[in-house]
Amino acid sequence: MSYEIPQTQKACVFYENGGPITYKDIPVPKPKPTEILVKVLYSGVCHTDLHAWKGDWPLATKLPLVGGHEGAGVVVAKGENVTSFEIGDYAGIKWLNGSCMGCEFCEQGAEPNCPKADLSGYTHDGSFQQYATADAIQAAHISKETDLAGVAPILCAGVTVYKALKTADLRAGEWVCISGAAGGLGSLAIQYAKAMGLRVVGIDGGDEKKELCKSLGAEAFIDFTKTKDIVKAVQEATNGGPHGVINVSVSEAAISQSCEYVRPLGKVVLVGLPAGAQVKTGVFEAVVKSIEIKGSYVGNRKDTAEALDFYTRGLVKSPFKIVGLSELPKVFELMEQGKILGRMVLDTSK
Repeated sequence: MSYEIPQTQKACVFYENGGPITYKDIPVPKPKPTEILVKVLYSGVCHTDLHAWKGDWPLATKLPLVGGHEGAGVVVAKGENVTSFEIGDYAGIKWLNGSCMGCEFCEQGAEPNCPKADLSGYTHDGSFQQYATADAIQAAHISKETDLAGVAPILCAGVTVYKALKTADLRAGEWVCISGAAGGLGSLAIQYAKAMGLRVVGIDGGDEKKELCKSLGAEAFIDFTKTKDIVKAVQEATNGGPHGVINVSVSEAAISQSCEYVRPLGKVVLVGLPAGAQVKTGVFEAVVKSIEIKGSYVGNRKDTAEALDFYTRGLVKSPFKIVGLSELPKVFELMEQGKILGRMVLDTSK
């Protein structure tokens, strides 16, 4: 099988952080010997993409940059050293585009922590283009029966929250609180938690977000725009506080507050990355309650395969809306305003 690959393609590019995002023609990249070339059909838009464009994280982006790291499409070319993919296979472009595979972190399955990690849509041009390259070792294998638009958000949002739930190390029947529950990550976290046998309380704001969270399986919902004492409300809803908290919210106050309402021996997992934020909690309270505060980064190859399996079996789905690739600036605007339910997915043909 072979594909006719054009010389140029449509892409969204920015040349300086916070500068204009230009929808234009650029050359189609050539895969290196260890890379595949993916014809990207759909790409989810993650909050990380917004940070990459703004440049407000302490890790510099490459410039100019094509963002995006939730790309789903078809392998149309591959380097001479690639044996794990064939032309015509479905493949996913993840946040972790490549790692050295030889350091102490890669050797123990912590490839995202590799000091030489190459990141899609950050240090490596990502999926906001019609053709993108990915290291064959880290690219995700996607079943041919899979809806590529629906699976795109799983490649980052799904894998990230699934890994966070594994990091929380909770038992079936225990309570988990999802802070930022109606967003792209939170809406998937609710479903993964339910599929893992956990009881879910979601925190977010507004009736529309409450309806979404409840429809996805949250037993309780706390509206932060209406609730005066969130700590008390969460603890009452969970009979003493959740056993674990997954913080996908980008509110510094919400993250710190989770250390207050989590029950003794509970785990607070940090996932969302608001720029410059800190976790603030009383040392006395943290010690007496014996809580654990853990950071959870994106998953490795095994986490990715497991997260995709949940999707393939119909146990999770991402609430999403499809818009054209050219509408990326508008998507970022809505994201900054907190007006997006679930995930926005870009159709690269538009």
